[in-house]
Amino acid sequence: MIDHCPTRRLLWQWVALIALCFLTACASTAATVSPSAPTMRAEPSVSATTMASAVPTETRVAPSATDTPQPTDVPTETPMPTVEPPATASPLAATAEPSDSTAGGLTQRKLEATALPETTFTYVFPVQKAETNYGRAHHDYPATDIFCDVGAEFVAVTSGTVHVVIREDTWDPKTNDPALRSGMAVGIIGDDGVRYYGSHLSGVVAGIEVGMRVEAGQLLGYTGKSGNARGTPPHLHFGISRPSAPDDWQVRRGEMNPYEFLRSWAKGIPLQPTFGDE
Repeated sequence: MIDHCPTRRLLWQWVALIALCFLTACASTAATVSPSAPTMRAEPSVSATTMASAVPTETRVAPSATDTPQPTDVPTETPMPTVEPPATASPLAATAEPSDSTAGGLTQRKLEATALPETTFTYVFPVQKAETNYGRAHHDYPATDIFCDVGAEFVAVTSGTVHVVIREDTWDPKTNDPALRSGMAVGIIGDDGVRYYGSHLSGVVAGIEVGMRVEAGQLLGYTGKSGNARGTPPHLHFGISRPSAPDDWQVRRGEMNPYEFLRSWAKGIPLQPTFGDE
């Protein structure tokens, strides 16, 4: 019989060799896989450090030096409102405050326009060297009663020509002629083309005659109680009107409310009367 034992041994040796090779191959693959794992673990650790390093850089930017000087710029803006009230605005507001209705055809717009300092005429308050009191309203026609003591100076409010002179008080309360109610009076036509009239005087200055030239502030007469002012406190009846005949008492007594002009002239503002039809 043929002995097959050596053959079997050889076969088993090959099987063992193949198994050994298989085991060594598996061991080698396991060795290669195991070191890769630590590298995978190291990667997140690196990213964490980079993230941690980025955070402090952001915290350093927050307290920047450019933000702190900004509050110092705020005080520079606070003195700006002190420039708002210009000095030139106050006189304009003062002239615009007393706004009367359009008396005697004079509009407020025209009143403001003539209040400009470019006017070439000079105006003064009609009563000098006395305490005065007057109001905005008059009775049935536009005029102003300037109350003051008897004997106060009545002067020309502007330069011009004498137009009316009444030296005698001929008013009789029994007849009450309206043409004679003024008593003693003087009227002038100014260089601005407007008539200015004062009545109820106690006397007219000697030498004041119709047609003569007078200058602003020149003495014309003295205040009193003549005419139908005998039973009233002494005052100067002051009227502003357009030129007409000297005996046209209905016009010369007043067509325009003088209140705005009297206030301005008392303050030295040369407010010029102008009628709406001019």
